[in-house]
Amino acid sequence: MGYTYDKGYLLKRLRENCILKGYSHATSKSYIFHVSKFIDFLNKSSFNLSPAVVKSYLLLQDKSDNYSRLQYFALKFFFENVLRKQIDFAEIPVKKRARSLPKVISKEKIKLLIDSTENIKHQLVIKILYSSGLRLSELLNLKRKDLDPDRKIIYVRLGKGKKDRITLLSEKLNKELFIYICKTNFKTEYLFEGRRGKYSKKSVQKILDSAGKRIGLKVTPHMLRHSFATHLLESGVDLSYIQKLLGHSDLKTTEIYLHVSTKNLENIKSPLDNI
Repeated sequence: MGYTYDKGYLLKRLRENCILKGYSHATSKSYIFHVSKFIDFLNKSSFNLSPAVVKSYLLLQDKSDNYSRLQYFALKFFFENVLRKQIDFAEIPVKKRARSLPKVISKEKIKLLIDSTENIKHQLVIKILYSSGLRLSELLNLKRKDLDPDRKIIYVRLGKGKKDRITLLSEKLNKELFIYICKTNFKTEYLFEGRRGKYSKKSVQKILDSAGKRIGLKVTPHMLRHSFATHLLESGVDLSYIQKLLGHSDLKTTEIYLHVSTKNLENIKSPLDNI
């Protein structure tokens, strides 16, 4: 009891380990945030490090399932890679991941969303997110050289998990993108630029917020990605192809779209209709 932990030194070590492991900036930031709060708890309480203390700390938080999971994995990484302490995390239960169904926008609403957007650049942002199933970070990192109009594909460089893949480039977009690129005075190699270089997350979120309000709908970049996958599935595209286009490492992740697709439900009658 009474031991004080050097927060600055430990967080520096944590940051270095995240870099060595090749973790994304978002993951590193999340781990540092959660570990920082845990060190504050230790220094305030003067408890020694033990499985019981970690378990009690996680139970005391009373946070959402996803928040608790982030805490758990941040502390597990901290103990194993920074403190090098042998704590059996199997003794510490982790909450299951919340498996909520993805929110999908109908094709009709997607068209309304695009038609209600007058700014050409903003319209292209919406169209690419929906037609290619890109994550927001992948859209922001998209470079003009990553477009292959002849083969109608987009090269996604270092997507989630630092993996390259290809996805679809809409035939309808080819001409529009060609005109946009010819008319734009670029300062960087990125397809979409802001005032300070690469487009920001906030800029894209603002585009979708504004477009969504015009049609009475809350829209996020990931909803367009979900809609891309679901509409492909409903049009008969094999799930394994959709998995590759989305960049999922596990087919089980892609299978969630089976639960939101209405393709096979159209021919099923409700029991009420048979009375």
